[in-house]
Amino acid sequence: MSSSTSASGLAPIADAAPLSLCAREPHVPADRLVAEMVPPPRFDSVRFSTYIPDPNQPSQTEAVQVLESFATGLDGAGAGGAKRGLFGFGKARAKAAKAPAGPRGVYLDGGYGVGKTHLLASLWHATPAEPAKKAFGTFVELTNLVGALGFQQTVQTLSGHRLLCIDEFELDDPGDTVLVSTLLGKLVDAGVALAATSNTLPGKLGEGRFAAADFLREIQGLSAHFRTLRIDGEDYRHRGLPEAPAPFTDEQVTRAAHATEGASLDAFPQLLEHLAKVHPSRYGALTDGLKAVCLTDVRPVPDQSTALRLVVLADRLYDREVPVLASGLPFDRLFSEEMLNGGYRKKYFRAISRLTALARDAKGLVEER
Repeated sequence: MSSSTSASGLAPIADAAPLSLCAREPHVPADRLVAEMVPPPRFDSVRFSTYIPDPNQPSQTEAVQVLESFATGLDGAGAGGAKRGLFGFGKARAKAAKAPAGPRGVYLDGGYGVGKTHLLASLWHATPAEPAKKAFGTFVELTNLVGALGFQQTVQTLSGHRLLCIDEFELDDPGDTVLVSTLLGKLVDAGVALAATSNTLPGKLGEGRFAAADFLREIQGLSAHFRTLRIDGEDYRHRGLPEAPAPFTDEQVTRAAHATEGASLDAFPQLLEHLAKVHPSRYGALTDGLKAVCLTDVRPVPDQSTALRLVVLADRLYDREVPVLASGLPFDRLFSEEMLNGGYRKKYFRAISRLTALARDAKGLVEER
């Protein structure tokens, strides 16, 4: 690709204009939603052996041991032939097979950045079943699948699976509570083992978001499907690393977008408006082929609906390891104090953590030029 150099000599600018997220309106067929229920690229190569437990946090080592036993217990399990007693907890496999009947799922509870998704993806990889018999997706992607296929078809599609992994399990509204409670109940009855991650204990799901007490039966029913594993620790994305990089100037971001093949360039306020027109189930497709996301004029998110959409986009960018270069405010000032103290605070802190990591990844787009 040919390029020209600016009069200031700062950096070459590619002739081709950058891409724009605001110009994309992806349409995702239902069969793609099913086919893509695998660990995202960032977690494609992770395994239990690549998880490095913090020696000061014994719960991390315990989680690895429990999940390895859980995967072993799934050997030969599945629809129509499920073994009862999936937890060996480091014991011999024969003992695991004789364990009393209990929850058919494991629930990883812990703060953001302690490696829950790494462990969940490792479980998916370690489970002895062909990929078509294992499903991995976020809670949002699971509810989107129901929306695309319909409830009965989703049950039929997933009932033949050996394992369903649900990342970022959270209940945001009463409809989701009833829907997911019913869905998981039918899948467990069909012999599907469950694994989930969340920042919220099963019995506390929905707190601060809606009148959770009115749906206590559904929440308790969900909780009964899982044995909870608490994973303590600090956010590894910030462990021993410098503070989040300061935002760049509009000129630096624009220049980097033009000089980086496969980069997008959008004004942050316009991108937020565009996200309202695209269903969150399509945010992954929205980022297809991107090598970097460049944003100008980052400013505080105006309302909660917009903030929750941005959280989903941040998750998809993080999963796909797409660096984010931005001007304006730093990412830790995206959400208001009211938002950070409200019912969705854990979502917002996760988004800040992930966007900060992606901002670090993007520094080279400017510094190398």
